[in-house]
Amino acid sequence: MRVLIIGGGGREHAIAWKLKQDDPDLDIVAAPGNPGIAELADCVSIAATDLPALERLARELDVDLTIVGPEAPLALGIVDRFRAAGLPIFGPTRAAAEIETSKAFAKQLMLDAGIPTARAHVHTTSAGASAAARAFGAPVVVKASGLAAGKGVVVCDTLHEAERAIEDMLDGNRFGDAGHEVLVEEFMAGEEISIFAITDGDAFVVLPGLQDHKRLLDGDLGPNTGGMGAYLPVSLMPPAADLAGSSLHGARDAVLPGALMELPVSAQILAPVLAALTAAGRPFSGLLYAGLMVTRDAIKVVEFNCRFGDPETEALLPALGIPLLPLLMASASGGLEGHAGEERDVLPRACVTTVLAAANYPNTPRTGDVISIPLVPDDVIVFHAGTARNAAGELVTAGGRVLAISATAPTVAEASARSLAFAESVQFDGKQLRTDIGWREVARSADSNDNS
Repeated sequence: MRVLIIGGGGREHAIAWKLKQDDPDLDIVAAPGNPGIAELADCVSIAATDLPALERLARELDVDLTIVGPEAPLALGIVDRFRAAGLPIFGPTRAAAEIETSKAFAKQLMLDAGIPTARAHVHTTSAGASAAARAFGAPVVVKASGLAAGKGVVVCDTLHEAERAIEDMLDGNRFGDAGHEVLVEEFMAGEEISIFAITDGDAFVVLPGLQDHKRLLDGDLGPNTGGMGAYLPVSLMPPAADLAGSSLHGARDAVLPGALMELPVSAQILAPVLAALTAAGRPFSGLLYAGLMVTRDAIKVVEFNCRFGDPETEALLPALGIPLLPLLMASASGGLEGHAGEERDVLPRACVTTVLAAANYPNTPRTGDVISIPLVPDDVIVFHAGTARNAAGELVTAGGRVLAISATAPTVAEASARSLAFAESVQFDGKQLRTDIGWREVARSADSNDNS
C-alpha cells in the first residue's frame, strides 16, 4: 500500500512516523518532506501548494490515499481537485475548509448554529475595529480573519495594545490579505484544550484531547506563536468512554476510551458544527480541530481548524495506542460509521512535546544555523519541523519552529522532564524553548497527591 503525505513540517513528520510504527511495510511518499521525513519516506521536491504537480504525482505513483497536512493546499482546493480526478484523499473541500480559512465565516456559522463561543465583531476599518475594542474593554482579542500561520491572534491586555494590533493588521498589512478583515473578540479566561475529531461528515471519532502552549516564554508570557509545545493527557475534564457510539444531534460519534471529552463537547459543539456545514452545502470530511476554552461555567469554542494541529500532532501520535491509517481511509471513503464504538487501548502513556524555535522567532526567524542532535534515547522522538541540509550536507535551521522533541512516560511530569532534558541537549545558535510544557497538569497532579 502507498500513501502520499503533503507537507514538510513537524506535523507531517509525526504522521509519517505513526504510519510506519503501525505498518513498517507501508510505502510512504512525501511532498516536499524534510530531512526527518526522508528517513521514513521518499521525499519529492514539490511544494505543498503546487496542486497540478501533486495531482500528477499521485496519478503516476498510483497512491491509495493522499493525506493533506497543512492548511494552505486545503484552502486552494486540493481535495476538490483530487476528488474530481477520482484520487482518494483525506481532508475537507475548499468550501468546508473555510471553517479555518475565514474566522468571520466560522464565527457566523457558530452563532447561527447556537454553538457556544465568545462574542465578536467583524471589521474592515481601523475606526470600526477600535470602537468595538473600546466597547468590549480590555483585555480583548484581535484576530486576523484569514490564514496567518498561527500568528494572527493577539491577546491585548490594554486598549492601546488592541489599537496597535488593529492598525498593524488593517493599515500596516502585517498579515497581507489574511488581515484585511479582523475579528475583535471578547476575552475568555480559562484553559485551552485542543480536540481532534476524524469525520466523514456524518460519523466522527474523537481522539484524546491535548493542551497547547501558545506563548513564546515560560509562564505563558511573551507573544503568541504557532505553538511552543503540547502535552496529554489533560485531567481538566473527566473521560467519557461510556459515550462511545451514542447518537448525538443526528451525528454518530465515537468518543474513544481515554479521550478528554464529556457530553456537551460532542452534543453542543462537534455534532452541531458538522450539521451546520452540511446544511450550508459544505459537508466536512477529514480532521476537524476544535480549540476550546474551558471557563468556570462553560466550554466555548475559540476556533476551528481544518487539519491536524501543530505541535499537538507531535504529542498525540506517539501516545496513541491505535492504528491511524484505517481511520483516515474510512474518513476519505465515507465509511467511518463502522469504527464507532470500538473499545481500544487508546492512550497507554503520557506524552510531552517541547518545541525548539529559531533565533528571532516568531517575527523574522533566522535560518542556516547548524544543528547538533545527540543520540536519541528510546523514549524520545525528534520530529523535524523547520530543517534542511546545506551544501555541505549539514542539518540546519530552515524555519521558525525547528524541531519538536516528544517524550513518552507513565505520567506527564516524567514525560515533561524527559522531553526537556533532551531538548536542552540539542544545540544550535539562537535556540529558543520553553522549560515548562505541561506545567498546569504537573501542578494538578501535585495538588491531587497532596490532598490524597
